Amino acid sequence: MENQTLQEQFKTTIAKNLQQKLAIKNPMALPRLSKIVVNIGVKDAVADKKNIERMNVAVAQITGQKPKVAKAKKSIASFKVREGDAIGVVVTIRGKRMYAFFDKLVKIVLPRIKDFRGVRRTSFDGQGNYTLGLHEYSVFPEIDPASVERLQGMEIVIVTTARTNEEGIALLEALGTPFVKEQSHG
Repeated sequence: MENQTLQEQFKTTIAKNLQQKLAIKNPMALPRLSKIVVNIGVKDAVADKKNIERMNVAVAQITGQKPKVAKAKKSIASFKVREGDAIGVVVTIRGKRMYAFFDKLVKIVLPRIKDFRGVRRTSFDGQGNYTLGLHEYSVFPEIDPASVERLQGMEIVIVTTARTNEEGIALLEALGTPFVKEQSHG
């Protein structure tokens, strides 16, 4: 049981429990992960092109997949950004890699964050998709903290097939997401 991947666990046990919890009769209607998008907006990308390359390598190490360079859609003079400038890197992970990444995120990465008390339940978008922002990417085990020259945040969007935030929360809880414990005021 313990050496099963998260994807296998979902198919064998998690899906059944979720189906009962949400009272969904058709197993195909169950919410599930569809993709995870990892996105880093690179600081000083315009000033120093090497920053994009560094982040490219870091994101590839973290996700096991080659990232795509995100380019500016329009020019913003106050940020000294021109349309078409490389301003970040983005990776969309699906299938086995997605489950492996999610498992690593929940079991290894989040617990390594200093003063971590759980992720907020309020970061859903209304359609069951969850966005998680990390202040620094160096909490991933693949990244050598000594190689990090400057702090760089990242955004992880967990896209699910859930139709509501409640279904999204139930799915992510079933998959082991450490949500913040609700404080009882009393």
